[in-house]
Amino acid sequence: MKSSPKIVVRPADWFTDREILTALRETVFIREQFVPADMEWDEFDALSSHLVASMDGIPIGAGRLLPDGHIGRMAVLRAWRGKGAGSALLTGLMEIARAAGMRRVLLNAQVQALPFYLRHGFQAQGEEFVDAGIAHRRMWHDL
Repeated sequence: MKSSPKIVVRPADWFTDREILTALRETVFIREQFVPADMEWDEFDALSSHLVASMDGIPIGAGRLLPDGHIGRMAVLRAWRGKGAGSALLTGLMEIARAAGMRRVLLNAQVQALPFYLRHGFQAQGEEFVDAGIAHRRMWHDL
């Protein structure tokens, strides 16, 4: 009987795991979604808590939690979307926030990803806005 592969999520350090994190984000945001490179990298990477999702030891997704409770840079490689990696990353980032004593997390969701975040209990607020040429909505979730 064949077992299905399991997605593993682990903490990542910006300085130690930078190559993995940048490769994932470059693939998803810069190459696929055409986000300008100068908008992708910021001073918050070094200050944030990062997670990496892997399948059979191969990195397939990443996300970060800023010290102020913002979740961002959620990136899952196209071939792995809809298979649980995004959910595992989001759940892990919310667990980190909860463990740090945060009472609420916030994020700016791409409009096409709203259903994903709504399924995880997030609520949308405000009007759509454009960031890096992509429509977004602010969302929040009480922990």
